[in-house]
Amino acid sequence: MPQLDTSTWLMMIMSMFLALFIIFQLKISKHNFHFNPELVSTKTQKQNTPWETKWTKIYLPLLLPQ
Repeated sequence: MPQLDTSTWLMMIMSMFLALFIIFQLKISKHNFHFNPELVSTKTQKQNTPWETKWTKIYLPLLLPQ
């Protein structure tokens, strides 16, 4: 049974890492990043719900007096 030739594996792995590094660098360089992002106001409109106008109290069974 012939032996597996592993002498070229190191060169193949190193060239793969180099190619992946170059591809990722090219992909990242195409993105436009904003240097001074402006703040956007995130005010939410308050909606009145029926249960906000009523006074309710929730009793938990473990908190009842014994």
